[in-house]
Amino acid sequence: MPIDELSDGVQYTMDLLGIFAFALSGAFLAVRKDFDIFGTVILSEAAGLGGGLFRDLVLQVTPVAFTDLGYFFTPCVTATLVYFGHRLRHDDKVHEGRLFDISDAAALGLFSVTGTIKALTHGFNIPAAVTLGSAGAVGGGVLASLLALEQPALLRWNRDLYALPALVGATSAALLHHIGLLNVANAVGAALFAFGLRVLALRYSWRTPRSHFWRNPFAGLRQQLPPPNPLPAPAPPSSVKDPVKDPMEDLTEDPMEDTVRLMRPDVSAFPSRRGGFPASARSSHPAPDPRLLLHRAEPED
Repeated sequence: MPIDELSDGVQYTMDLLGIFAFALSGAFLAVRKDFDIFGTVILSEAAGLGGGLFRDLVLQVTPVAFTDLGYFFTPCVTATLVYFGHRLRHDDKVHEGRLFDISDAAALGLFSVTGTIKALTHGFNIPAAVTLGSAGAVGGGVLASLLALEQPALLRWNRDLYALPALVGATSAALLHHIGLLNVANAVGAALFAFGLRVLALRYSWRTPRSHFWRNPFAGLRQQLPPPNPLPAPAPPSSVKDPVKDPMEDLTEDPMEDTVRLMRPDVSAFPSRRGGFPASARSSHPAPDPRLLLHRAEPED
């Protein structure tokens, strides 16, 4: 089948299926983020039409999202079905995550093939067509993630393969066109091949390797505990009491060796809040220095 006939007869259906799958993933992301109905519709439109809009702008053609009502209303219907669907329980979060991954993988495979075919019909060479098909496939998911304030999976090494399945689907379609074997069955097979690679990557956690130039800033650092502070040896008990010393000398000694007890002063020796000393203390001796109230505790026998 010629590529023109394939593009006119099959690409519309494949585009609608891809838009529906990407819009479904965008709607699930909006519900998970607790967006309202308008936010869910906007995120579905961005996920479903973002990649195609970028592809058409590069091809310098009018985006089909603004000329065909089917392209525009498919994300709206998808967002409405997801938003007003059955309420997900706590146990359904795993199933919701699987639906998000499966729909995203299906859209990734479909858009990688349809975008490449459309680029080939406009006279692009194989490398340019593969690049544009892959960019159009991942563009919707990247735009939806950015609107939801999430880092796109395309940019993270610790996420399962995302760009590679799109690149494989686009390359398969371009090579089939180059050898003259591109038809409906082969186009669908290339999309299924990209879809299967993405699903296997999700199942077995296949990821791209980390760069050799990456350096862990904490590598080589060992967490060492500081050496313990040995306590001074206690002084041997003495049966002879210490002679009377100046109380201020105790303030310069090691606090670990001696215990300083703060004696409660006599409140009558200090002025009251209203000023002046109490009547009982006016005729007595002046108030003592508070520093002299520190008294060294006698060691217990």
